[in-house]
Amino acid sequence: MKQVKLFTRDLCSWCLDAKDYLRQHAIPFEEIDVGSNPDAYEEMKRLSSQRYVPTIMVDGHVLANFDVPQLEGFLARLKASTD
Repeated sequence: MKQVKLFTRDLCSWCLDAKDYLRQHAIPFEEIDVGSNPDAYEEMKRLSSQRYVPTIMVDGHVLANFDVPQLEGFLARLKASTD
């Protein structure tokens, strides 16, 4: 994975789970707090066509409003498509 962006908000339990998962699996990511950055919030809405967090973008692929099992499946599909 070349570029991983994680759009989050403070106090979002799913966002905390996503960050923990990425850290535990040594996947570097850029965290973008859409609660404190209106431009980032607009970018997230444009990329995902929704307004919920967490939203992750990996090498141009977007997964929005997810939990850890959905994140695992998303990352596995991306890995399989590049193998």
